[in-house]
Amino acid sequence: MTQLIDTFGRVHRDIRVSLTDRCNLRCTYCMPHDFAAWMPSDELLTTDELMRILSIGIELGIDEVRLTGGEPLLRPDIVDIVARINALPNPPKLSLTTNGLRLAALAQPLKDAGLERVNVSLDTLSPQRFKEMTFRDRFDDVLKGLKAARDADLTPIKINTVLMPGVNDDEAVALVKWSLDEGFRLRFIEQMPLDAGGVWDRKTMVTADDIFHSLNPVFSLSPVPTRGSAPAEEFYINGGPETVGIIASVTRPFCGACDRLRLTADGQLRSCLFATKEMDLRGVLRDEAMSDDQKTAEIEMRFGKTVLSKLPGHGINDPSFIQPDRPMSAIGG
Repeated sequence: MTQLIDTFGRVHRDIRVSLTDRCNLRCTYCMPHDFAAWMPSDELLTTDELMRILSIGIELGIDEVRLTGGEPLLRPDIVDIVARINALPNPPKLSLTTNGLRLAALAQPLKDAGLERVNVSLDTLSPQRFKEMTFRDRFDDVLKGLKAARDADLTPIKINTVLMPGVNDDEAVALVKWSLDEGFRLRFIEQMPLDAGGVWDRKTMVTADDIFHSLNPVFSLSPVPTRGSAPAEEFYINGGPETVGIIASVTRPFCGACDRLRLTADGQLRSCLFATKEMDLRGVLRDEAMSDDQKTAEIEMRFGKTVLSKLPGHGINDPSFIQPDRPMSAIGG
């Protein structure tokens, strides 16, 4: 097995895979409410192409796959995708990030196909705010999806929450209490510059320090000593064992331990969410002039080149930072 090691000694074992750029919500920090610039379907990786890339990645040392989007549960063959990944030689740990809208119907089939756990995005406990933040009146569907995921034992269930000033930043404590009551693991995520509308403003975002200071008067928070390559800094709540996480991608980046690659919905390999360059894998697979062996060798080489091109950090706080052209829905967050 060849390890994917970059020039800073980081071994890459994790890949985030965007199955589609489409989404059935319009979260204000992710895409404009009227966004419709979707990729043509023939540009998306087919399931066979995806399996080919993942099988090569596993041979190179990938042992964890997270399926994302857009909204991955909009992919019509999502259960088959999970089953086929689980049937690969040396199958990876397999999880999925979803908005939860279709989870009620799919949780048990996904579990039966081999999915281990889910992350569910939920930014508010108010149905009215949910409608205002997503432009969809689907709050109850998310709660039904969470219940179905728990019943199917897709655990631990992690809740991903983005706080926005003047919108939902007053719900931090309530979200923690609700997550504790429901047995979920809450993770607050700093808003990142990956929206399709370019509205991100570093000066007005809710930071990790803001979140910590809003929780600390109510809960006794103590750091979990081991973190590894996990993006979330975890804190024991009132001595534990329950925890809350804060993903401070902007103000306290964890790039030094990052072991992740990204595969976009149209088959482009990226070294980072914020990378400005991509390596085309779909084009290799569709090159009729190449033999299967040549395609495998070329994709292996492009995995290696992508890893070697990885920078020490994303540079969000650097004045020269350039916001990526693609929204997160197309990258695989």
